[in-house]
Amino acid sequence: MKFIDEFRDPGLARGVVDSIRTIWGDRPPMRLMEVCGTHTVSIARAGIRSLLEGAVTMVSGPGCPVCVTPDGYIDAAIGLGKRPGTVIATFGDMLRVPGRISSLEKERGKGLDVRILYSPLDAVEIAAGNPEKEVVFLGVGFETTAPSIAGAILSAAERKIINFSVLSSVRTIPLAMEVLASDPEVRIEGFLCPAHVSTIIGSDAYLPLTRKFSIPCVVAGFEPLDILYGIYLLLRQKKRGVAEVENEYARVATPSGNRKALDVIAKVFRECDIGWRGIGVLPRTGLAIGEAYASFDAQRKFGVEIPFTEEKTVCRCGDVLKGKITPRECPLFGMACTPEEPYGPCMVSSEGTCAAYHKYGVQ
Repeated sequence: MKFIDEFRDPGLARGVVDSIRTIWGDRPPMRLMEVCGTHTVSIARAGIRSLLEGAVTMVSGPGCPVCVTPDGYIDAAIGLGKRPGTVIATFGDMLRVPGRISSLEKERGKGLDVRILYSPLDAVEIAAGNPEKEVVFLGVGFETTAPSIAGAILSAAERKIINFSVLSSVRTIPLAMEVLASDPEVRIEGFLCPAHVSTIIGSDAYLPLTRKFSIPCVVAGFEPLDILYGIYLLLRQKKRGVAEVENEYARVATPSGNRKALDVIAKVFRECDIGWRGIGVLPRTGLAIGEAYASFDAQRKFGVEIPFTEEKTVCRCGDVLKGKITPRECPLFGMACTPEEPYGPCMVSSEGTCAAYHKYGVQ
């Protein structure tokens, strides 16, 4: 298929759904996890859960970078923003994420200089045009955004822009998937691997997971037929008794990934332990700014601590992020927590599982 309409064709979709039900027969539903927040939204929008009821149980993982950003990071960003002459530059979906006592949106209303950007390079330009100010970019994301964040740091270094820095909160996916695979409460039988991330790291990045845990993995795109066929491939592996990595998204993702992007990441960042909201501190799943570019690391430049503590709250975003419950099992969902008045991060981001369930009426 070449054109987007083909990936949304209802007739073709019905055919794949029939194939899924035929290959799976009357076995108990296979428990699959989609790791990417964009997949979560696409699955909810297309009604795929209800289409496959009885054959597949889809659970959502921690694939929304905004959702897994700890409240301590938000507090640190607000603290930096309160320094005289400081500009906080960020992607827009970070604005409403709650810290312990406030959010960037609330503090912006009180006068905090927070600027919404579409690219980290925009923050470099703000710094270049305002040498009397300190510009701190909130570097949040997964492997998908890591190259652009690293590129902004390299650009600032080349141009000798010393009033630019990054508060890094970049995470990597494969090792986090291994943590979920080893959790008996989650009970994952197959992974629908994130497409955007896979374009950077390549489908081979999931081979250690399949070998260690014997869990099938399929990299799939975001259109309904991408997702349905990816699910079909997972069920086919399970029926055959194999655990492999298959790449349905071969039109974009390759086995080895994007070499140039990976080289840029390796040049600027180093692995580190990092806290995931609702999950805990996961070893070697973070990307910290390396020594060569330490002058662009806001944590070191300003002596900032980003504490991580387990949250004690009735909000169950943590269990939603781990796939242990659905959003509707949280006592706050749709009541004290809505997209208009979000209580937890899973309702804040447009790619959050709770937001997707609420918007599309997923049961």
